[in-house]
Amino acid sequence: MGTSHASHDVSKHTRNRTRGAETLLFARNFFRHPRMLGSIIPSSRFLVRQLLAHIDWDNARVIVEYGPGSGVITKEILRRMRPDAHLVIIETNPEFVQFLSESLPDPRLRVVEDSAVAVDEILRRHGLDKADYIISGIPFSTLDAPLREQILRKTSAVLQPGGAFLVFQFSTRVLPDLRRIFHYVKRSFQPLNVLPAHLFICEPGPA
Repeated sequence: MGTSHASHDVSKHTRNRTRGAETLLFARNFFRHPRMLGSIIPSSRFLVRQLLAHIDWDNARVIVEYGPGSGVITKEILRRMRPDAHLVIIETNPEFVQFLSESLPDPRLRVVEDSAVAVDEILRRHGLDKADYIISGIPFSTLDAPLREQILRKTSAVLQPGGAFLVFQFSTRVLPDLRRIFHYVKRSFQPLNVLPAHLFICEPGPA
């Protein structure tokens, strides 16, 4: 009994220490690059749960995440996805890339230091063709219009028919672009997040 309690305490302490390291890393990078993160702390469990509820886990074989940060959503995707699925995460910040590579040793995961605008090339490089789902928390309203346009068009092009682009933002400024590029856009809202978040579920048109 004593050993079991001790193991539980050690495990809990390790989890708390990891969460603390993630929060510190995220906050430090927010102050360095506020336009690229948008929020000072990682996404809440309420936002993660609402966002990922739109994924058909039984059939999702290839998932892409843009701007994973410290990996709050990434870890939940890995926990839920199939044993034979692939998760490709694309991050421009080398600190986050190193942290994710070291803290998430999962054979299904590919951590790529690059821009989301190269998503088509990145998928090909890893022997993958199309994505079933792409998830993004990139603050699109802070990107230059031509780059935002390129990322959204590339995203639509690499999605499987029936796939979806799952986006969370802290404003609705990207909505006109999403509606112009994607065939279908559904909106929802998550107030229990810092900051409260707008969610957009975007589906491409017929192939």
